Amino acid sequence: MATIYYGLSGEGRGHATRARTLVEGLRGQHKVVVFAPDLAYALLEPIYRGTDVRVERIAGLQFAYNKHGRVRLAGTLATNLSYLRVMNERVNALLPHFERDKPDLVLADFEPLLPRAARLCGVPFVSFDHQHYLVVNDLSGLPFVLRQQAALAAPVVRALYNWQMETVVSSFYRPPLKPGLHNVSQIGVLLRPELLRVRPRRDGYLLVYMRRHAAPGLMDALTATGMNVKVYGLGQKPREGNISFLAVDERRFMDDLAGCEAVVSTAGNQLVGEALYLRKPVLAIPEPHNFEQAINGHFLQESGGGRVRSGKITMQDMFSFMDDLDIFRSRIVPESVCGNTQAMQVINRLLGPAPTPTVFPHEERRLALAV
Repeated sequence: MATIYYGLSGEGRGHATRARTLVEGLRGQHKVVVFAPDLAYALLEPIYRGTDVRVERIAGLQFAYNKHGRVRLAGTLATNLSYLRVMNERVNALLPHFERDKPDLVLADFEPLLPRAARLCGVPFVSFDHQHYLVVNDLSGLPFVLRQQAALAAPVVRALYNWQMETVVSSFYRPPLKPGLHNVSQIGVLLRPELLRVRPRRDGYLLVYMRRHAAPGLMDALTATGMNVKVYGLGQKPREGNISFLAVDERRFMDDLAGCEAVVSTAGNQLVGEALYLRKPVLAIPEPHNFEQAINGHFLQESGGGRVRSGKITMQDMFSFMDDLDIFRSRIVPESVCGNTQAMQVINRLLGPAPTPTVFPHEERRLALAV
């Protein structure tokens, strides 16, 4: 039995969902300790409280948003500069955990502290996220603006960490790899065991997920459809005509995802992947200034499983999407989306038949920060 540390980002529910899937696959065979900030900690800690899985809170990188739900670039930079100033202290605070548990492997889902602590302690680690597609994939087929934004973001992803023993990219799409790369695995989206067990239905309603704010024009466009609409992410409030606003509840959301006709949502990799696995067409609306979601939307549209729209959503956008639902469904290949088995194969291969006991460097290295 190996001891595995798993560190993840707290922005977005996709990181927590990915972690949940891996943890469920690993527990029982291995000891698993999860390090999570913010929303990810709030989602995972209650689930694993009192179980064989320990969930520890850490500080995390964050996006700053304005009142309209747009990412504030200056605010995001300022928030994370303060994070970087105390990174040394936060890395050092993790070292007693390593010394006590002697982990055999660290998995990092776009989280920068555990990889640095792992390097100080001589523990191998694996990058296990979606964002590293910016580093390993050939994105020359993207539209010019997205291609430029991806090129600017790639060095930031590399700066997070770049000494992993393997890079695993989990995504509902797989652009070609850049030539000459080694130790890279491309796998599908990690799907919760509960989701794998549900049976898709078509109960005649639309499922909507927006974070913080609805896209301009979206509510009017949804009202015009005349269909029942279930909206998550905007908080629970009284019904407005054909639109119900529901509090986020993972079990109910999953059931509503299984029964909807189609999904209208932000363009997060995890949710789009889950929808496609259940053969649900997606109208993806990337968050403003979130180029990663814009790239996800581009590849969704290329796959034929849905459509991407930015800015104000019109009634024509919505009716055009609804008219093409049967076409979208016929193009979705659910079997290509799930990456669970591939993920476990990669981890088991890296652990090997008998993990080597960790030998920790001398105590005086505690104050050195790996960069």
